Formats: sequence, C-alpha cells, structure tokens
Amino acid sequence: MVSLWGSTKDDQNSDDTITALQDDRSSARRSTRSYHARDPDERTRLLPRNPSPQRSDGYLDPDDPAVSPYNLWSVRFLRYFTVLFLIISFLWWVLLLVSIFVSPPGMHSRGSGFFDFAYTSLTIGNLLVAVIFFTAPAKAMRITTAIIAVILLVDMIIILTVPRIRLEEGWVGIASVVWAALIAIWCVVTDRIVAWGKREEEERLTGRPETRRTLKEWLAVLVATILTSVFIVIVLLMTSTLGIRARDATLKMYGERILVDGDKYAVHLACIGSITYTDGKKDPTIILEAGEEPLEYDFEHWAYSSYQNGTISRYCYWDRPGYAWSDNAPSPHSAGMTADALSEALAKSGEEGPWILVSAGIGTITSRIFSSRHMKQVTGLMLIDPLHEDLLHRISSPSRGFLLWGWGIISPLGIERLGGAIFKGRTREDRVYGRNAYQSGKYIKAQLQENLVADSLTKNEVVSARNIQSADTPLVVISSGIKCRTDSEWERKQKDLANLTDNLVAWDVVNKAPHQIWQTYEGRKMMEQRLGELVKVANGGEGNSSMSN
Repeated sequence: MVSLWGSTKDDQNSDDTITALQDDRSSARRSTRSYHARDPDERTRLLPRNPSPQRSDGYLDPDDPAVSPYNLWSVRFLRYFTVLFLIISFLWWVLLLVSIFVSPPGMHSRGSGFFDFAYTSLTIGNLLVAVIFFTAPAKAMRITTAIIAVILLVDMIIILTVPRIRLEEGWVGIASVVWAALIAIWCVVTDRIVAWGKREEEERLTGRPETRRTLKEWLAVLVATILTSVFIVIVLLMTSTLGIRARDATLKMYGERILVDGDKYAVHLACIGSITYTDGKKDPTIILEAGEEPLEYDFEHWAYSSYQNGTISRYCYWDRPGYAWSDNAPSPHSAGMTADALSEALAKSGEEGPWILVSAGIGTITSRIFSSRHMKQVTGLMLIDPLHEDLLHRISSPSRGFLLWGWGIISPLGIERLGGAIFKGRTREDRVYGRNAYQSGKYIKAQLQENLVADSLTKNEVVSARNIQSADTPLVVISSGIKCRTDSEWERKQKDLANLTDNLVAWDVVNKAPHQIWQTYEGRKMMEQRLGELVKVANGGEGNSSMSN
C-alpha cells in the first residue's frame, strides 16, 4: 500500500510540472502577440525574415531581377549578334585607319580615305549605344536611330548614282556607307524587339506590363537619346557635304584624266597651244608644276598670259595626286612616285620632249627628280622660290602630320565648305581648285602623304636626283625677296640651288615678292622674261649667266 500511494504522489507532481510549463508557454505566446500587436517603432523589422519570392497571387515583384527580357532566346540572339557586329565594325575601322597611312592591297580608293573612316566611326557609335543601353529600350531612341537610317539610305543613293563620287570612293566607301545604313536599321529593329520582349516577360511574370521607370533607366534613355541626336547632326553634315561634292562633280575641266600606276588612280593633264618648229627644230613644251596649291589657282593664268604674248608656243599643266581633278594615290606616296606618274601621263597622252620644267615651292622637288630621270628630253629648268631638300624637315614635323590627320578626320563633315557655300558664296571653282581647295579630304590626304615621307623617301630621291642631274641643263632660279630677308637659312639654300647645274641662266631675287612670286607684277614680269630666255637657249640661242636682286 505504501508503494502504491508513493507512485500516485509522483504522478501528481509530474502533472503539476507539465501544467506549469504549459502555462509558461501560453504566457510567452501572449507576450509575443502583445509585442507584435504594438505600433511599429525604430526597432521594428520592415521585411519578414524569409520573404517569399512570389506575391500571394503567384506573380513576381516588378523589381525582381528575374523579370528580364534576357529570358527570351530571341533577345539574347540579338545581343550576341549586336556585339559581333560591333567587333566586325571595329576591325574594319582599324583597317581603314591603317590604310590612310599604308594602303593594303586592294584597299586603295581614289578618294581621301577619310570618307569611309567617318561612316564606319558612325556605325561603331550606333552599335555602342545599342549595346550599352540594350535593356533600356525607348521610343525616342527608335525614332532618332530611324532618322539616322533614312539619311544614310539617302547617302547610299548619292554615292551610287553620282559617277564621280562612286569612282573616287570605290568599293571600300560604298561598303562602308551600306554597312552603316544596315546597322542603323538593325539598331532600330533590335530596340523594338527588346521593348516587346520586356513587355512580354513583365506580363508573364508580374501580371502586367511595367509602366514605371527607375531613375537609372530614365538617365539611360536620356543619355542614349542625346547621343543619337548628336549622330543625327553628324550624318546631316556628312550628307550635305556629299551633296556639295555631287555639285562640284559637274564642274567641267579642260584636258583629260589619265590612269597611271597600273590604273590605280587617274591624274589630270591638259595642254594649251600647238607644236611649232624654229629653224627646223621643235620648240620646247613648258611643263608646269604647282607649288603648295592647285596649279589652276597658282600660276597657270601667268603661263596662259605668256602663251598669248608669244613668249611660249605651247605648255602643259597637270594636277599632282590629290590636287584639283586628280585622284589620291595609294599611301605611302613620295615625290619620286609623283614624278613617275607625270612621266606615265605624258607618255600615255602622246607628249614628247623637249620640255622646259617650270615649278614652284614644293613642286620643284618633283621637277628636279623628273629632270634627272629624263635628262635628254629636259632642256631647261625654272625654279620659282624652290624648296631645298635640306628644308624638307619643315613640312615633315609630327605635329603638322597629326594636325593634318585631325583635319582629315573631320573633313567629311564639311563644316568650312558648307559655311563658305551658304554664307560666303563660295563657288565650285573655289572648292575644286581655288582658294578653298584646302578644305577637301583629297587635298588634306595629299598634304599628309607629303608630310609622312618628306624627310625620308622624298629626301633620298631628290638627293639622288641631284647627284645625277645633267650639269649642262640651263637653269633659272627666281627667289622671293620677302622670304630671303625674313629667313636667312632660306636665302642660303636658294643660293645653293643656283648651283644645281653649271649652266645658270639667271638667279633673281624679286625684292617685294612673297613666296608666290607671280602675285606681284614685278614677279610675273621677271618670270616671263626668264622663261623667254630659257626657250631661246633651248632653241640653240645664247644665254647670259646673271645674278640680280
């Protein structure tokens, strides 16, 4: 009985303990409910400890990273191809950049090379905007890019329908414009499909398309729209420049364009007068070589005046590669290559010696090389304020080359040409061979080519030419008095060039004449007088060696 009562007592104690624990737990739950029932304060958690990835209705939150157009294979496909097109365009851009300085086989175009480079740069810009702002499609971007595409299609029509531009730019320029137009269309289509994919995924995962944009998205749309708007301005300028080039292509030229250097490019050559004979001997033909500007703007008018006065019976003039109506030559291009182009053009046109070479400035380098390679046909040299080979470093400085390259890069925009045509009444003549010819990409490319090899290839060629120059060739040197007074080194080099041959007819320093001596009456008068003496000597007459100031 004792053990029975003891067992009953233990059970009773156990029941009391369980009851007490249950009371404590109930009290804790009531305390917890009381805590959560309180108004939230600074210590209250704002989010649950284990938030559910889905709302109570089974949809995701619109800000969830899983809500992305990249869920669609079509959108991923477009991005992969956009990046691929960007890589291809960049490689093409690098190749075009290199071809400005060294022309790869089959890549030479008769134009400057800056044209296709500019359109490829625009293509890269469009693709970069598309890649960077790929997930932020916007109607404004589609509209601006569509405007770019339409204008590029107009450019494509111009380059294909204007024979002169089509010939100058060749397949490289045509391919660059067509590629730019296709990429612009691709960017419009891509942005539209991404916008569709974004809306589709939002409807599928969140239950409705998202109409809000975050601040980051609005900034992305703003930046992309500004960039594409800038591209519109750029392509409008390039299209206007193309229109001016199409207008200039209608300008008639005297003479003909002759293919040289394996038909890679053409040079312009024209001849005035007829072949005459004196005492049964053929009179020499005067070959004019321009200085730093196209010859038609330089001193061709002086030669025509000499022809009308009867001082000369016939003369020919031509445009060096890149000047006036002549195409650009492949890079690199030296003065010796220019002399060979002149030789080939004269041969193809049926021109034969004897010749008297009249040249100015940097053009005297080409004439001297030409003379050394045609000693039997050249019966006289007239150098007008010539550039000495020891001074070639003045036009070959890296800073000048970089400046020329920079001007060339922006030349397709045609800002100066457009401003001159609209506000100053510049004509086709001004732009093709006149005072504004320096604004064209072809001219800038020719200047850049001269700069790149002036103190290397060209200098070696003219030094070699001096060593083999015939000592019997009659020589006239006419120097600028202003240049000689302001540049003592220039004066010393003029004196040295007066010793180029042993048959000096005259060395004159025209007192008040600038570097372009023919711009003064005294300069023109002196030039015509000395040219007449050279013709007389070439025909077997006597010439008196003289030096005057």
